[in-house]
Amino acid sequence: MSLTQPTPAPATPTLDAEEARRLRDARIDRVAKWVLPALVFVIMIVGWDRLVVWNEIPHYILPSPGKVIETLIKDWAMLFEALLVTLQITLMALAVAVIGGVGLAVLFNQSRFAEMSFYPYAVILQVTPVVSIAPLIFIYVDSRTAGLLMCAWIVAFFPILANTTLGLNSTDHNLRDLFRIYGASRWQRLRYLQLPSALPNFLGGLRIAGGLSLIGAIVAEYVAGTGGIGSGLAFRILEASYRLNAPRMFAALLLIAVTGVVIFAGLSFLSHMLLRKWHESALKREV
Repeated sequence: MSLTQPTPAPATPTLDAEEARRLRDARIDRVAKWVLPALVFVIMIVGWDRLVVWNEIPHYILPSPGKVIETLIKDWAMLFEALLVTLQITLMALAVAVIGGVGLAVLFNQSRFAEMSFYPYAVILQVTPVVSIAPLIFIYVDSRTAGLLMCAWIVAFFPILANTTLGLNSTDHNLRDLFRIYGASRWQRLRYLQLPSALPNFLGGLRIAGGLSLIGAIVAEYVAGTGGIGSGLAFRILEASYRLNAPRMFAALLLIAVTGVVIFAGLSFLSHMLLRKWHESALKREV
């Protein structure tokens, strides 16, 4: 009679101490990325509320968080309508900045003389505060929308121009030589080599320009609002300040902040979707 030996169970793979530590640190980072900002936000809100209550600060000087939310709900129709006006100017300015910035960047890349002729003036326009240009724009431009759009565009277009120009000029010279060897034309090199390689730089400039276009729209609305014209969020803030309606001012500021975060998050998501399969900045690596 033969006895069969039991088959041993397969050994469970074990992690060494270093790999286990890295996995644990990665899990902690994933949780802390969301928990820590939320915790700081809660502490700030509670501290703000206690500061108002303990010092009995009037709501027309510093409203409590609850009063701000209450005002936001009560004045939602007015503030949402103003938000749509500001958002329209912001998105229009961003679209024009993309068209103008990328177009000028391509022109500068294809013509060295064009870059030497016009780039210094783009820098001058960027470093000049828009708040000092805006009053002149509203003097010479009859259309309020066109004036607001010009102010927001001035602020937003330079990051796209500078980043896209840098990306186009930073294409690998070995790949450029390879395209020349195979007889590619200038436009073929631009389309199939330089524009794809400049995409990460362009998207980085786009994320910056998204926030700046909102800032430009708000600044332009402030200038327009002091002249008695305007209907965006900045105008509502000015109007509320004249009436000592601090809760409405904070509610409008909250909408502006949320809008800026949404714009940045949306553009960051777009950048990730376009780069996630091939660029180092978006590829996920093993821990």
